Amino acid sequence: MNFNETVFITGFPGFIAERLAARLAKSDTQFFLLVQSDFVEKAKRTVEQIASETNTPLENFALVEGDITQENLDIGDEDWEIIRAQTTDVFHLAAVYDLAVQKEIAFRVNVKGTRRVNEFVADLPNLRRYNYVSTCYVAGKRTGEILETELAHDAGFRNFYEETKYLAELEVERLKDKFPVTIYRPSVVVGDSETGETAKYDGIYSLINYLRKAPNLLRLVNVGNSAVKLNLVPVDFVVEGITALAKDKNAVGATVALADPQPLTTEELFDAISESLTNKKSVIKPPSLLVEKSLMLPFSPMVSGLPFPSVPYFFVPQTYDTSVADRLLADHRIACPNFTSYIGNLLKFVEEHPKL
Repeated sequence: MNFNETVFITGFPGFIAERLAARLAKSDTQFFLLVQSDFVEKAKRTVEQIASETNTPLENFALVEGDITQENLDIGDEDWEIIRAQTTDVFHLAAVYDLAVQKEIAFRVNVKGTRRVNEFVADLPNLRRYNYVSTCYVAGKRTGEILETELAHDAGFRNFYEETKYLAELEVERLKDKFPVTIYRPSVVVGDSETGETAKYDGIYSLINYLRKAPNLLRLVNVGNSAVKLNLVPVDFVVEGITALAKDKNAVGATVALADPQPLTTEELFDAISESLTNKKSVIKPPSLLVEKSLMLPFSPMVSGLPFPSVPYFFVPQTYDTSVADRLLADHRIACPNFTSYIGNLLKFVEEHPKL
């Protein structure tokens, strides 16, 4: 069968990767989906579901067992040559996203792995676009407004996740002069704005589950603050943004922040969740320094559900400029919805799926 494009995706069947594959699926599109050995069975089930839901022939999807940290991505020579010859578009999503990740693992997967994928991209004779998924948190400990056109800094990092994603983005940035590259920086990704579906409960979900324990009581004391904004984006916005800009010639060479241009403060987020649960907002607003110190007490994770590595993200005085993203996405009529418009859907999903 003749295909108009052949898409290579790493990180399948991750939450964003599987949604991206479903969004890109068409009868004239071929997929090479790089899968770690431990996830092959799950990947098979996911591909069957995508093929059925999108009415795309199952034979359009090829699961490729491999490892981004190895030479030639640990793909056999025969398959490697076929993939290299046919691939037109690359989406690199594979990474370690754990805030508490150990240094060696973070560098091996996020930095070395990206270098390996870069080598693959550089060797493709029919490359149309290299799409790399980074994160807004490459900004590390920088404060104030972070521009999409900015990357290099010496402000330091809160963890090895941030540091290695920063170093990985530097590696991809260097390819922009030679190849058609687009870099995407999502902020904190939450569930689908329509269905509420998510793959794990972390970040803002710690606050959601904390309030769900005793909504009318716990909503009285607001553990957020009015000075810090926590930037949240629903996964469907991220996927729609990547899908659209991957085909947009104006996005070649761009770095786009897939972030909410009007994020809520953590105080406002607390009240939005509280109001959705109880129809009432908070009453008491203690000093943010007191809240932060309380969340770092030994017993705090058992009460709040918020692990220590996540605490700083509720107190980061950092905002993300989305000028490039807004301009490019406007042509596709794509905009990030405000958290208040979909918090009800997130809560409904959590209620129906208390454990993932």
